Amino acid sequence: MKAAQTLVIKIGTSSLTQADSGYLALSTIAALVEMLSQLRRQGHQVILVSSGAVGIGCARLGMSERPRTIAMKQAVAAVGQGRLMRVYDDLFTSLQQPIAQVLLTRSDLVQRSRYVNAYRTFRQLLKLGVVPIVNENDTLAVDELKFGDNDTLSAMVASLVEADWLFLLTDVDRLYSADPRSNPDAKPISLIDKFDQLEALNVEVGDRGSAWGTGGMVTKIAAARIAANAGVRTVITEGRSPHNIEKILQGEALGTQFQPQPQPFNARKRWIAHGLVPAGKLYLDPGAVTAISQAGKSLLAAGIAEVEGEFQSQDAVQLCDRSGQEVARGIVNYSSSELQKIRGVHSDKIPEILGYSGAETVVHRDNLVLNT
Repeated sequence: MKAAQTLVIKIGTSSLTQADSGYLALSTIAALVEMLSQLRRQGHQVILVSSGAVGIGCARLGMSERPRTIAMKQAVAAVGQGRLMRVYDDLFTSLQQPIAQVLLTRSDLVQRSRYVNAYRTFRQLLKLGVVPIVNENDTLAVDELKFGDNDTLSAMVASLVEADWLFLLTDVDRLYSADPRSNPDAKPISLIDKFDQLEALNVEVGDRGSAWGTGGMVTKIAAARIAANAGVRTVITEGRSPHNIEKILQGEALGTQFQPQPQPFNARKRWIAHGLVPAGKLYLDPGAVTAISQAGKSLLAAGIAEVEGEFQSQDAVQLCDRSGQEVARGIVNYSSSELQKIRGVHSDKIPEILGYSGAETVVHRDNLVLNT
């Protein structure tokens, strides 16, 4: 066993519940709790990101399908979250392992001060030997500030706490070139070094998980990309076999592993890349794209061809090429109305146009994160 590490484990609704009824799969949950408690005894720091609140709430209320409206989802989540935590608390308590409930919304990570506070809270809980159990605050979150799925949430938590590993436990044993449940020719994929391999391998990914869940393989790959950019090794493996986590830590080639990027973002750039919600887009000319992506330069007004959206100074924006492909994102020094006036203009002309001296750069390179 390697030295103590920080592990984030995400388990999906498809693993936590029975496919036919939506009731809890108690044997799987018990095995997961036993495995995580054992990892804690070995000295690892463990965070669990658990889906299931909406699915369990549906079962508790006798609903035959997942609700479609936001209000109903939030009400059902409120019913299911209490039940889910009760089950976890009973099982972890039987093994003398303290837990904590942490409910997050995207807004907790948008503001820098709240992002730092969330980091400190997690670090203190881990220092106390607690297993934080994380879920999105479905009862209160609105669409504009939702993570969208717990795969994304788990990757952002792994990035936030600077985890060593992210385990995405799902209903297949690894990533395949196609869905093995419907395509007998699907080929297993054990290791992804770079994400452009997925295109080379012609990987087909569904955008929908189980009837009770919100994720599919596409969200897991997106989560792996977020985690890899933060320097976190990610594994997709079977949720019904939680003991695989320990085997993988011991070096067994189970599941699909995504290599962390060799130069991960620092803390501030992780926040910019994954914590902030872009409020608009800037379309850049080819010279500006080259300058920021290859030369590592700041973005100047002269390189902006088009401004989309309404935003203020210090908001996050996407930086796109002429075709609309996002090449980076960052924090702007000007509002959208100001940029409409100075786009395509050299920096020394800005005071004359605006009537005051502003920043020389539109997005400084310290506040700019490239897509990988």
